[in-house]
Amino acid sequence: MSEWWKDAVIYQIYPRSYNDSNGDGWGDLNGIIEKLDYLKVLGVDALWISPVYDSPQDDNGYDIRDYRKIYDRFGSNDDMERLIHEAHQRGIKIIMDLVANHTSDEHYWFQESRKSKANPYSDYYIWKDPKPDGSPPNNWGSHFGGSAWEYAPERDQYYLHFYTRKQPDLNWENETVRQEIYDLMQFWVDKGVDGWRMDVIAEISKYTDFPDYPPQPGKAFIVGSMHQNGPRLHEFIQEMNRKVLAPNESMTVGEAPGSNAELAKLFTDPERHELNMIFTFEHVELDRVPNSPNRKWALRPFQFTELKRVLSEWQDTLRGCGWNALYFENHDRPRIISRWGNDTNYRKECAKAFATVLHGMQGTPYVYQGEEIGMVNSHYDLDEYDDVEIKNAYKAYVLKNKSISEAAFKKAVWQVGRDNARTPMQWNAGHEAGFTSGEAWLKVNPRYPEINVEEALSDPNSIFYYYKKLIELRHKEAILSEGTYQLFLADDPHLFVYERTYGDEKWLIVANFSEETVETDELKPFLYDRWDRVISNYATVDPHQPLRPYEAFIIRKTI
Repeated sequence: MSEWWKDAVIYQIYPRSYNDSNGDGWGDLNGIIEKLDYLKVLGVDALWISPVYDSPQDDNGYDIRDYRKIYDRFGSNDDMERLIHEAHQRGIKIIMDLVANHTSDEHYWFQESRKSKANPYSDYYIWKDPKPDGSPPNNWGSHFGGSAWEYAPERDQYYLHFYTRKQPDLNWENETVRQEIYDLMQFWVDKGVDGWRMDVIAEISKYTDFPDYPPQPGKAFIVGSMHQNGPRLHEFIQEMNRKVLAPNESMTVGEAPGSNAELAKLFTDPERHELNMIFTFEHVELDRVPNSPNRKWALRPFQFTELKRVLSEWQDTLRGCGWNALYFENHDRPRIISRWGNDTNYRKECAKAFATVLHGMQGTPYVYQGEEIGMVNSHYDLDEYDDVEIKNAYKAYVLKNKSISEAAFKKAVWQVGRDNARTPMQWNAGHEAGFTSGEAWLKVNPRYPEINVEEALSDPNSIFYYYKKLIELRHKEAILSEGTYQLFLADDPHLFVYERTYGDEKWLIVANFSEETVETDELKPFLYDRWDRVISNYATVDPHQPLRPYEAFIIRKTI
């Protein structure tokens, strides 16, 4: 089986925000086709495209009404087939987003399921009787706030939804449901799709005795360990592998909330025949207050040493028995330089520093649209955001529970809200940043005259060309995919330093994650007597001199 993904870089597209070809304010498939030559210049190997299936768009397409039909604002099935063909013509593979934990409540299966307890679709979803007092079956919470159960009078039962009430969870205990999923996957593979990003795949297996979580102060409904890694999870994924993944040699990356590096081996060890890699949440939740009733909106100071520890733990643990998916940004995560870096005075240096340490590791790097030009978070008024998660959290925590002030909530949204990543792609300094000739569905980040593709392509020292160079290195240098990893200076509060070794070859990766000049006395024992530069975000490199703000480089040992 081909392992092309080990030397690849994958680019994620959030279609609604990428490029609008017809002026209706929404990105679309033809808009992606228009930008394939741009992506070819960048050098990426595959596109992961967030859901474009038919959907009521309650959660921006992650609520699917028809898996075999493209949503009309994105285009048609013919447009999707043309995108696959045009991408393949340029040597770019297509990864679709598989949302198999839940559907829309407007999906035909659910419309039938809710009618009665006795119909062919009755147990396609998870239904439970109310408690004697009429309340939900247990205290499980939704990821978006409130109970994970919604009452349906037609059946006098509750259905389970880990996300919005319009996203009922599928019943994977039902063998017919599983076969339905495998069939729809095969439908798209037959159209030329090369692989799958699997949305919250770690949540498909439920604890079917549905026990309550132990009570927690300030929480009526709880999201915890029983929301993922259920008892039959790996059995289900192995079955999927046998039925559809292995026969088609489909590349896979699973979204696996609740997974640490040890659990990741269960998904990614080749001997287990499950997935190629998974996305960890550990490193992107380091500024979250654990077990807060305000969930992700309760933030604490970011600890840089913890980031090094978590990323290194995944490098060490999966070495030889799994594979890493390397990322800082995606459609659910804010812009990394705004969150943990400097997006003003050192925006370009900072963006390149984060890219250097990530792309220097073992694994498959993922680049989220706009990351390659250093796009930043947006500081909007709360009513200017579109995200259902932000809206629900505001109602639950600010208005209802009064557990967080509006000012603190707004500050948290500016730091970690999902719409920070969903503002339209900034192509130029013209109308709506070149995203649309109409009015964009979400407000364009006001820094677009400064930060846009046209500007990046005209500057030889831009973030774009730095990413292009990193991607070229991934294609050419076996040390990046095969070399060992060793972290140095684990407790240093500013420096991220590690070494990759492959045979006689050694590379040292160094980055100063500080706005200050940092002395390098502690670094000197790890420097090579003779070396040459692989890449750096300043024009000159001298490892023996103090490191400039956000300075980053890779040097190669020479004889």
